[in-house]
Amino acid sequence: MYSTGKTAQVDQEMSRYNIDILGLSEVRWPHSGKTALQNGKLILYSDRDDGSHQEGVGVMLSAKAKKSLMEWKPISERCMYARLYTTTLKISLIVVYGPTNDNTEEVKERFLEQLQDVLSTAPKHYIKIIMGDFNAKVGSNNKTHENVMGKHGVGNRNDNGERLLEFCGINNLVITGTIFPHKLRHKISWISPDGRTENQIDHLLISKQHRTSIMDTRAMRGADVSSDHELIRSKIRFKLRKPKQNASTCRKKYDTTKLQQPEKRRAFSLELKNRFQVLEELDSIEIIWESMEKGYIETANNILGIKEKGQKPWISKDSWKQVNERKHLKQQITNCKSERLKNNLRSQYAEKDKEVKNSMRNDKRKWTEDLISEAERAANYGHMKTVYEITRVISNERKNTTPIIKDKTGKVLSNQNDRLTRWKEHFEEVLNRPQPENPLDIRNENETLENIDTDPIRKDEITKALMKLKNGKSGGMDDITARF
Repeated sequence: MYSTGKTAQVDQEMSRYNIDILGLSEVRWPHSGKTALQNGKLILYSDRDDGSHQEGVGVMLSAKAKKSLMEWKPISERCMYARLYTTTLKISLIVVYGPTNDNTEEVKERFLEQLQDVLSTAPKHYIKIIMGDFNAKVGSNNKTHENVMGKHGVGNRNDNGERLLEFCGINNLVITGTIFPHKLRHKISWISPDGRTENQIDHLLISKQHRTSIMDTRAMRGADVSSDHELIRSKIRFKLRKPKQNASTCRKKYDTTKLQQPEKRRAFSLELKNRFQVLEELDSIEIIWESMEKGYIETANNILGIKEKGQKPWISKDSWKQVNERKHLKQQITNCKSERLKNNLRSQYAEKDKEVKNSMRNDKRKWTEDLISEAERAANYGHMKTVYEITRVISNERKNTTPIIKDKTGKVLSNQNDRLTRWKEHFEEVLNRPQPENPLDIRNENETLENIDTDPIRKDEITKALMKLKNGKSGGMDDITARF
């Protein structure tokens, strides 16, 4: 995910396979937080606090699944927790990135202990789902482990696999990738770069009592984001619930920055002038105001348009074309049976992957240069608001918007009642202060009240009040902003 353009590629594959919740391993984004994409998707991620681009886990939620998110909590660079709710049940979702089989015993034990602590805090009546790269091979032999896995695993079991089976047995979890009979190519989740080693190390675990909710789990070999891991997709039989929304309508925000362009400003003024000429024939104040409101709104729709949310896509069509060509090469490698042809195709795939990365970097560089040029033009016109907005976009600083509440000892609070109690304690300490011993007397007995002007409002007073309003703000109930 740290590579240039990788998020857009993952987003494309997620939409292509109609996935609502996508677990991510090896995100490699520093710290923890959340990022909203232009199409409405949301990425939650948890990584190291030292700022290094290593490990990291995350989850990408579709626009529909985002509305079902109750809370989430970053645990470490190897684990994160989120809660969602369906029409009937609630989900405890845990995304992990397990240590490799060659890691030390201490690292493996610490990972499982941390995972056990997170799972123990989840409510018992919730559907528990754990997904990610466990780096664990459970094999195909399910003898003595019939309750936690099926007969359709791959290969032989390793030490991480033994630990995973023991963990599933203790917590009544089932490894869904071993339940369904598929071809070997649809069970493999990791392929070495040379194509000689294939393993099943990515898994999705679910509570045993909800095993029948899983309809299928298999590898989608057609997905390609230049990763040695395959996309593992599980179909689950329940629907995410959409929360109730207020009946209040969302106010529109017009792109008033176009008024900085002389031709747009002239067109806007000319159309308003033509519309206001009709008002001279009207007598009723109410009818005049309704006509003015309608004129402003229709003119803004025609000339300015609604302000777009998010940033415009910076990846060019040529880059997407190369991404599709790389995906086609991967499909050829998957379907090819000759080892000699496979090696040739792998070399072509590696070259095409380099072209994709270079093209993405060039697109990002050109997009940045265009933004800089736009900022320079805005600075010459004195439009500092545009300069500041472009500076924030170019700096790409991810603010830590994680809604984390801690108690006085530094422990993260995940329960809603505990959070409310902590807020109550905070405001009691801040607001309930003792009275000062020598209070300041600010009253002035000789002060007299000034006379307040109660005459009708003048036009210059209205103009002065409008000039004090801040630009870039949404309009009121009438959707008319101060920039009009």
